[in-house]
Amino acid sequence: MQKVRPKHLDLSKIKLPWPGKVSILHRVSGVGLFLGLPFLLYLLHLSLVSGDAFAAAKDFFSNPLVKLVSLGFIWAFMHHACAGIRFLFLDIHKGLDLHTARFTAKLVMVVSIALTLVIGGVTLL
Repeated sequence: MQKVRPKHLDLSKIKLPWPGKVSILHRVSGVGLFLGLPFLLYLLHLSLVSGDAFAAAKDFFSNPLVKLVSLGFIWAFMHHACAGIRFLFLDIHKGLDLHTARFTAKLVMVVSIALTLVIGGVTLL
């Protein structure tokens, strides 16, 4: 007897392992960084043009919502960098066994969140 496969997958019921979550978040963080880069470069340009433009950029970054979005960009960068290093090791066939792959995936999550809190705490407070 053949197994009946579902026609419509319910993504909310699928339980991904840690390496799968890290992989998806790596892609999401990369897209977020790509889409946010022009805006961040504009703010950098604005801060370097004149003293008044710098004051306007500084006022813009004092908004709590902007600080939260900035924290999201910091996390995206940290996660993308940490996961990228993990994937480079996987590309050279290091850490492919199941236990190590799960451990390094969890390590990427912990390290990226810890670095986000440290860098975000230092720069945004």
